[in-house]
Amino acid sequence: MRRFLTFNSLSIVFLTIFLATVLAQAIAGHDKFNDDAVAHKEPTISLGRYVTSSEFGQAVMENWQSEFLQFSLYIFGTVWLIQRGSPESKKREDAGAQSDEKQLLGEYAKPDSPKWAKVGGARSWIYSNSLILLMTAIFLGTWFADSVCGWSTYDADQITHKQPKVDYWGYLGTADFWESSLQNWQSEFLAIGSMAIFSVYLRQRGSPESKPVGAAHDETAVSG
Repeated sequence: MRRFLTFNSLSIVFLTIFLATVLAQAIAGHDKFNDDAVAHKEPTISLGRYVTSSEFGQAVMENWQSEFLQFSLYIFGTVWLIQRGSPESKKREDAGAQSDEKQLLGEYAKPDSPKWAKVGGARSWIYSNSLILLMTAIFLGTWFADSVCGWSTYDADQITHKQPKVDYWGYLGTADFWESSLQNWQSEFLAIGSMAIFSVYLRQRGSPESKPVGAAHDETAVSG
């Protein structure tokens, strides 16, 4: 068990923090929802009812979809784009999808390489792009869930204010939907750009996201 925890500590710690913050968000959001209900002389709801509501679903999904959009674009962008001096970037000569030999595909696969890296054809293509395919699929799924929850919340507000409801496609054209999406997207893009630039000049000893402390600023694709 100790060996398992040691070799999986990064994912375990962040999964634990994730679950704790989702729980904390649910409790805080539930309190806020009921405070608003009392202020408007409406009935309060239980925590269980709140976590299955469109309000909580939208609050969670609008953050998830922006995170997976960030990862999808970052993974795809770093295949072709470079940033001189950043450990987040490949070297200029490595830009692109690279050769089968460098990627250990097909005849160049090693004995312990994953099976789908050896078989060739569609299965090797899928495995070669499996990370971005999964991240993009999760982004699209969470984006759709966000839009459906947002639509439900929007229509509830419309009813409260005696305004006409809209259909799903009508909601996708509203400023309400795009304002909430874009405010999350822009923060993710800023984070990626900042990391790429800051890691050229700044260091964190022992982190694979940083170059070695003594590495020159113009060294690219090296990590500490």
